[in-house]
Amino acid sequence: MNLEEAIKSTVRDIPDFPKPGIIFKDITPIFYDQKLCSRIVDEFIARFDQRPDAIVGIESRGFLFGFLVANKLGIPFVLVRKAGKLPYKTVSHEYDLEYGSAKIEMHEDALQKGWKVIIHDDLLATGGTAEAAGNLVKKLGATVLGFNFVIGLDFLNGKNKLINHSNNITCLVHY
Repeated sequence: MNLEEAIKSTVRDIPDFPKPGIIFKDITPIFYDQKLCSRIVDEFIARFDQRPDAIVGIESRGFLFGFLVANKLGIPFVLVRKAGKLPYKTVSHEYDLEYGSAKIEMHEDALQKGWKVIIHDDLLATGGTAEAAGNLVKKLGATVLGFNFVIGLDFLNGKNKLINHSNNITCLVHY
């Protein structure tokens, strides 16, 4: 079975979560299959045009494969979290949501100027949080090499927001 088929056969659909009308794509069953996890990590790495200096993972499911990729490459893994969750001095970026706004943060010393990074999350929907993470990367003087996602919900056009940072956008599975 190819990788996309393996992922799709493993991801669970949860109807009406977190609110009615949403079909949540639950990636947690993937973590019960070590071989599938290894295939996913290897595929992300195989798709890099350049070796990144760091992987930036978006809270919280972006931490899972993002950390594994960084660890396998022997490069730093950088956390992007919701405001108020990081213990040290931070830089932040506020962005609009469908209803309201949100703020994410990164430690101010997490990236070095000139570094090239990959931003990782589990799923690309509207692209707002990943775009905000790209803005944090730029605030610290680094460059976004690309974005990695296990799943892309193509009908929500999230890629359109990310192209300002990089058109290197990887989704292993498309819906």
